[in-house]
Amino acid sequence: MGDLAGRTLFVTGGSRGIGLAIAVRAARDGANVAIAAKTDTPHPRLPGTIHTAAREIEAAGGRALPLVCDLRDDGDLERAVAATVTHFGGIDVLVNNASAISLTGTEATPMKRFDLMMDVNVRGTYAATRACLPHLKASARAGRGPHVLTLAPPPTLDPRWYRDHVAYTIAKMGMSLCVIGHAEEFRADGIGVNALWPRTVIMTAAIAMLPGVPGHAGRLRKPEIVADAARAILVRDPRHCTGRFFIDEEALREAGVADFDRYAVEPGHADLMPDLFLD
Repeated sequence: MGDLAGRTLFVTGGSRGIGLAIAVRAARDGANVAIAAKTDTPHPRLPGTIHTAAREIEAAGGRALPLVCDLRDDGDLERAVAATVTHFGGIDVLVNNASAISLTGTEATPMKRFDLMMDVNVRGTYAATRACLPHLKASARAGRGPHVLTLAPPPTLDPRWYRDHVAYTIAKMGMSLCVIGHAEEFRADGIGVNALWPRTVIMTAAIAMLPGVPGHAGRLRKPEIVADAARAILVRDPRHCTGRFFIDEEALREAGVADFDRYAVEPGHADLMPDLFLD
């Protein structure tokens, strides 16, 4: 496929962090990017809105469409997809980036928080994929290389990943199961469905708020490694690249990248913090 020039991405939760980094990297190729997220006005503790994200995308060379969208609201999602198609003429790539996290045990996870993670992570991934599907099929018929890329880990049944935060793990595994199922369901349509997960913890504003992270910032990598890995996947032929659970390093190695030190928050740091769900 070469690059992402002229292709349209629909990115959920892309107002900051990894989602924004993926959007900006695509913009550097000249892509159109719809940012579908809730943050219309500044968050009291987290930087970035859909409007600041749009400005970054345009500054990087892309075209942006900021859309207020709560994935839990079917009407919001339908309107956001319709607006994207009206504005850009279609959708070629869906990035299921939106995710809620709470690394808490059962007693410390009230049902409201449980429901939030299930609704955003599992239902949101399924709903966004379903809403974009007719347009991804149209993209395939036009030979535009449609992809669904979900930020989800390789599926696991290892009890150690469930013990301390069973609700969050179930929610992330639900996203992974969507990848498995949709890759097979849409294979004949020529739509690539893959997952991407970082080898190390990624430094974002949201991650920095988790207990214990601020003191280990030097052991983390920047979102740009995931963004570059996403781009490496999205330029591949979806007819021959589907159903895979990519780790960022692996996707980049397959694309010929060998230097990962430049992605480190503190280059030269040997003791990087591994992300969840990886051995």
